[in-house]
Amino acid sequence: MTSRTRTAAVYLLPLASAAALITLCIAQHTPMSDVQVYRAEGTAAATGGRHLYDFTVTQWQLPATYPPFAALLFIPTTSLPLPALKATFLLANITLTAALVHLSWHRLAGLPARATTLCTATALALWLEPVFQTAVFGQINLALACLILWDLTRRDTAPAKGLALGVAAGIKLTPAVFIAYLYLTGRRREAARATAGFLGTAAFGALVLPYASGQFWTRTLYETGRVGKAWIVDNQSLQGLVARALHTTGPGLLWALPAALVAVAGLYAATRLPAPQGIVVTAVTALLVSPISWSHHWVWCVPLLALLWARGQRRTAVAVAVVFTARTMWLLPHQGDLDLALPWWQQPLAAPYPLLGLALIAAWGQLSARSSSASTIRYA
Repeated sequence: MTSRTRTAAVYLLPLASAAALITLCIAQHTPMSDVQVYRAEGTAAATGGRHLYDFTVTQWQLPATYPPFAALLFIPTTSLPLPALKATFLLANITLTAALVHLSWHRLAGLPARATTLCTATALALWLEPVFQTAVFGQINLALACLILWDLTRRDTAPAKGLALGVAAGIKLTPAVFIAYLYLTGRRREAARATAGFLGTAAFGALVLPYASGQFWTRTLYETGRVGKAWIVDNQSLQGLVARALHTTGPGLLWALPAALVAVAGLYAATRLPAPQGIVVTAVTALLVSPISWSHHWVWCVPLLALLWARGQRRTAVAVAVVFTARTMWLLPHQGDLDLALPWWQQPLAAPYPLLGLALIAAWGQLSARSSSASTIRYA
């Protein structure tokens, strides 16, 4: 095989990987349940939003959980037939995977953006469990990660830097942790723009959908149970880990206190690390302390892998990639309440992502003092 043939084969890798993913979704008649929720949210918003937080859809009885601003963004989804909408989301998430790989590899980690490398990485990234689940559920995690990473890795002099982060927080509240990170690292202008962006989305939602906004910000936001059961293996947050380990549906302070400590430790480490590592540690901290972080929320594994590779930790990167590909949580008994009856030796298999996240904060936290004087990567 000539070098030109090998190069052409590498260029075809992401297309072959995407085709395999699409074929699998078609063969399994993937319901793409979250797409159906978004469509229902758009329909409710288009009709005034009064019943935005009252409906449930799909066989799993899924409700709307995002702020009203997000529902307004979903209005265009109502103009397409459901099969076409599913296809659009699937193709969009495949494209966004390529975008996240490029942002992670080149903009965040500062590695050369060689086409062959990016093609190979994209082909493999599609099969990381969080990325794969985002695609088959029709989720928006990849879009939000790309928006946040694009904004945070722009030059400090870039116009309106921070605003896109605020918009991302207005769509799905978890990215607001990055605003705290900006304030704590002294980037006050970026933090102020992000805050303004977030408040702007809330104000716009209140202006267009006043009833739904009042309902969300005064009641729905605090009904964490409507998002799903915190103890099931799908939940890869610290609360999910503790609930399953203690065999209880409500760990209470036994989760809240460790979560508070992790939040402090994670943000402290993030502020002392160079910007690339600080961004990833902030993302991992948010995923750990959030009451519910479904496995597909962990698409931040892509930037993490890029940083590990850039730091020369190739074996660690491979090991982490295996963790995010193995899908050990789905191999365990998890129908009904079986998640609460897992024996001790199955607990690590049920919580691979939070355990890895805790290890990351501990390991990089030890480096934070030494890294505070290290030079940071200049963003392109």
